[in-house]
This record gives sequence, structure tokens and C-alpha cells, in this order.
Amino acid sequence: MDETVDAGFRFAYEHGPIRYGQGCVDALSEELSGIGADRALVVCGKTVGDTPAVVDPVEDGLGKYHAGTFAGTTPDKRLGAAVAGLEAMRDVGADVLVSLGGGSSLDVAKAIAVLAGREESAEALAAELAETGSIAVPEDVPPIVAVPTTLAGADLSIAAGITATPASGLVDEPVGGGLFGQPLMPAALLYDPALFATTPTNVLAGSAMNGFDKAVEAMYANTRTAVTDATGKRALELLADGLPDLRADTEAALETVVPGIVLAQYGASRPDGMTLSLIHAFGHGLTAGYPIQQGVAHAVVAPHALSYLFERVDGRRRLLADGLGVDTEGKSDAELAEAVVDRVAEIRDDLGLPSTLRELDGIAQSDLPNVAAYVMDDGLMAYVPNELDPTVEEIEGVLREAW
Repeated sequence: MDETVDAGFRFAYEHGPIRYGQGCVDALSEELSGIGADRALVVCGKTVGDTPAVVDPVEDGLGKYHAGTFAGTTPDKRLGAAVAGLEAMRDVGADVLVSLGGGSSLDVAKAIAVLAGREESAEALAAELAETGSIAVPEDVPPIVAVPTTLAGADLSIAAGITATPASGLVDEPVGGGLFGQPLMPAALLYDPALFATTPTNVLAGSAMNGFDKAVEAMYANTRTAVTDATGKRALELLADGLPDLRADTEAALETVVPGIVLAQYGASRPDGMTLSLIHAFGHGLTAGYPIQQGVAHAVVAPHALSYLFERVDGRRRLLADGLGVDTEGKSDAELAEAVVDRVAEIRDDLGLPSTLRELDGIAQSDLPNVAAYVMDDGLMAYVPNELDPTVEEIEGVLREAW
């Protein structure tokens, strides 16, 4: 059987309407009317909240539905920020959350929704997070509408990250974990290239590597389907075409890149499993406890992780090569693998991202054994190809190659 064909699959994926296009946030009021919402709280970070070119089109698009703006999300997705956001939501009587910005704002908006749907106190939910690594998601939460401005591809997802620190008064020790449940899937998503263009290019570049790797991993995750093959391969085609120009001609590149990111994450986060696996697990290991941005971690480790993968399993290298625009004619399996790795590294370099761990502040070579242990324990390792049986020693070897 052709390696690109699955013998059978079940694909259950539910998401809200997706809008794409210049100025599409003008239709926010229409989308809110469609989900029966009346009063929206915009949830964003301080920088976005202080940037009229970003926040004004969204507030204008909401029109009479705009009840207020909470510009208090944090990059580290703090539970304390979600508690403050819940208070803001109640103060203005909001019944829907509009996440504006990057993945951290969306994750905090999801945490606000979970807090709003649970009857327990914030202290009790923080204790649940500390004990279990998660907060259970209730069936009934306020709807979330996502308006992304970065390219990490965390939008079409039923998951969110969350942390808590003693500074919040909710926990005695720093804790982190996740939220997971179908009620967290956004009720509508609006992708406006004009808003992405307001994000600093270095932020876009880092987030783009994260989103790009979602398309890469969709090809070989053990939860892949023919549906994700199709969307992931088309995502690779669009991203391989647009990402090399993201820094030099941002606005033009976004017209190709943003649809690619939408497709890259399509079906990646489902109740029956994720299509994120090896590269994303490395990313988690390199960002847990280290001041490294997720996309930068991906930039450094992705070529090395793929080399490791291809040494041990096929990894659907021919399908990846086709998606990335690599000439496959007459190439052996080994040559295909090398060409795919080289193409991923080229895209990384075109984005102007680091290529070695030693370039990154805050991590030492002596940290690599601890990082490897974290990677091995990461939940996304459950989705690597079935034939791959990694060990912590092999994972550490990959990290040393990346050093």
C-alpha cells in the first residue's frame, strides 16, 4: 500500500466558522449575532490594548456588542490574569470573550471561560491545577471568538496552557499545566491579514516556525488521517512559498502565509488526539523553565528532530518532500530525507531564526539531560509514529546535535 494512504480512520472535528480576508473583523458583530451573544469582552495583552491599529478595528467591528476591553493577559498565561479577566467580564456583564493577539491571549481567554463555568473559588481551582496539572473543563462555558495576530496556529484548538505563581496568592509553588475540552474550541475565528501585519516581524517569524511545524508533524503523527494529509500538505505548499518572504515583504507574504497557518492547524487538536508530536515535545522541553520562545525552540531543534526521525522510520518523507516543493525525481529514501531536512532549515534561515541552542540565553549545555527527561515525559510523545521508540538517551543526543 502507498505510504501516503491510511487503511482507515475516524475524523471528528468541530469548530466555529472561519473568516479570512482584509478587513474581515468588520464582520465581528455578524458572528456574535450568529452565536446569540450580546456583550463582548475583548481579551488582549497590554501592548495590543495600547495599539490603536490593532484594537480599534476589532472594537469597531463589534459595534454595539463591545462591552469592554481587558488588556491584562500575560505571555506566561497566568491563572492570576484569568481571575482578573473574569472580574472584568462580570463587571461589564459580558457573555462572550473575544481573544485578540497571540496564543497567550487566547489561552487566558479560555482560562477565563473555564473559571466562569466552574462554581469553585479561584483558590480551589488553583489547587486542582497544582494537584492534577489541569483544571477540568465544564460543558457550559462562555463562547470564545478568536482574532489572531501571530502565526503559531494555536487557534483551531480545544487546548490551552496555564500557569500559576505564588505572586498571585493562589499557590505556594509555581505550577503549570493545561486545559483540554471541546467547549474551548472557538465559536468563530477571524483571520485578518491587516492585523497580522501590525505585529513586529521578529514576533511573526518566531510564531511562524511554530505554525509551520504543525503542518510538518501532521504528516507523520500516528493520529493523522486522509483529511489532515490534505490540509497539512496544502499548508506546507503555501508556507514554503510564503515564509521565505515574510521579513522582506511582510504584507504580501501574509496573503499566502495566513491561509497556510489556518490549514496547518486544521484537525491538529481533536478529542481523539493531537497531530503535534516530536518537534512540539522538544519545544515544550526547551521552554519549560527556560526563557526561550516556543517558535525559536522549534527553529533550532526541528531539523535535528527530523534527522533523528528519518534515521529510524520513514516519517512519510516523500509526502513531506512533495509538500515542501522538493524535487523527488530519482532520489533515494536517504536523499529524500536529507532534502526535507535541508528545506526545513532553509525556511528557518529565511525567517532569520537561530540555528543552535548555544545562541540562546538562559540555557546551558549541562541542562540538556533535564530537558531530555522533560521531552520524554511530554504528553505529545504519545503521537509520534508508532514505529518510533525513542529513549531519553536518544533525545539527549538530538539536543546535543542542536547545541
